[in-house]
Amino acid sequence: MESTTYALPATPKQIAYARSLALRNQTLLPWVVQQDRRSLSAWIDAQAKMNPGAQDSRPTSRQVAFAERLARIKRRAVPDECFRDKGLMSKWIDGNK
Repeated sequence: MESTTYALPATPKQIAYARSLALRNQTLLPWVVQQDRRSLSAWIDAQAKMNPGAQDSRPTSRQVAFAERLARIKRRAVPDECFRDKGLMSKWIDGNK
């Protein structure tokens, strides 16, 4: 008798989740990976561990909105460099509460 292993196809939920991770991480989802449930699961595990937010040093929209609200209350301007760095924006907010 011949021993043959068949790869199970990926589920629609797996593919949908993998596509959302690919969008979040701004990467391509290879066609070959989508054909096999195990390889797609391994790709998902690797992509889920990536944290794209850590690479982005710009302040969040909530930080910017809060800083602008503080600036209006204090009648000051938020320095331009604060809009380019999350840490600087945080320090400016802490100093102007």
